[in-house]
Amino acid sequence: MNEHLKGLIVTTLGVLLVVPDSLFVRLIDAEPMVTAFWRGSIAGTIVLVVLLAVQGVRGFRAVFQTGWPGLAYTVLMGTTAPAFVFAVTQTSVANVVFIFASMPVFAALFSRIFLGEIIRARMVITMAAVIFGLGIIAYGSKETQIASWKGDIWAVYISAAFAAALTAVRKVKATSMIPAIPVAYIGAAIFLGMFVSPGEAFEAQWPLILGHGAFIGAASCLLALGHRYISSAEVALLILLESVLAPILVWWAIGENPGTWAVVGGTVVVGALVVSNVYSLLKQETRQGPGES
Repeated sequence: MNEHLKGLIVTTLGVLLVVPDSLFVRLIDAEPMVTAFWRGSIAGTIVLVVLLAVQGVRGFRAVFQTGWPGLAYTVLMGTTAPAFVFAVTQTSVANVVFIFASMPVFAALFSRIFLGEIIRARMVITMAAVIFGLGIIAYGSKETQIASWKGDIWAVYISAAFAAALTAVRKVKATSMIPAIPVAYIGAAIFLGMFVSPGEAFEAQWPLILGHGAFIGAASCLLALGHRYISSAEVALLILLESVLAPILVWWAIGENPGTWAVVGGTVVVGALVVSNVYSLLKQETRQGPGES
C-alpha cells in the first residue's frame, strides 16, 4: 500500500469516527459542561497514552518550546471542546456542522491579517458563497424549532477558533503540534471540573460517555496521522464528509429534521468548498505533473 492511499484510508476512518460526535451529545442526558468534561478528559487521555507509547515525552518538550504560537493553539483547541457541546445542545446538528465547514474562510482571513498572505480570487469567490450559505442557515434558525441563533454563534466560534489555531501554528511549521491536543483537552476538562460534579452522570451513562470519548480520541489520532500523507486540500475534502453524514445520522437515529433552510444553506456552503478544494487539488496535480507524487 503506498503512502497516499494509506493517508486517504486513515483520514477517512478518522472523519467517520467524528461523525457520531453530535449524536453522542444528543443521547447523553447531562448538563453540557458535564458532557464536555467527559468528552475532553477521555479523548485527551486516549491521545496522551498513544503519544507516550509512540514517542515518549520528546514531542511535548518541542511543543512547550514553540512559545506564544503553541500556547495560542493549545488554548484555542481547548476551548473548542466545550464550545462544540454548547453549540449542539442549543441549535440543530445540521446548523453546527454546516457552519463548522466554513473554517477555511476564517483561515484565509486570519492568514491575511496575521501572516500577510494574499487572498486569491478563488478564495474570494468561495468566501462569498459560504457567507451567502451561512446567511441562509441563520435565516432558517428563526423558522426551525430545534435551531437557535445562540447555538449558531457557538458554531461560528468553533470555526473561527479552529482557523485561528491552525494559523498560529503555521509560524512553527517544523514542530508537530499533536502533543498539544491532549494538553488542550485535559486542560479544558480540568477547568470545567471546577464548576461541575460529573460523577453522577458517568455512573448512570458510562457506556455512552466512554464511547463518546473513545470515538473522539481515536479520531484525533487518525486525523493527525493521515495529514502526514495527503495534501491539505484532500484533508479538507474528506472532513466535509462530516458535514454531510452527521445530520443524516442524527436524523436517522433520533428523527431530528434539520429543516429546509439548513439543508439549502448547508448545500451552498459544502458545495462551494467542494468546488474550491477540487479546483485547488487539480491545480496542484497539474503543477506536479503526471509522473510525480
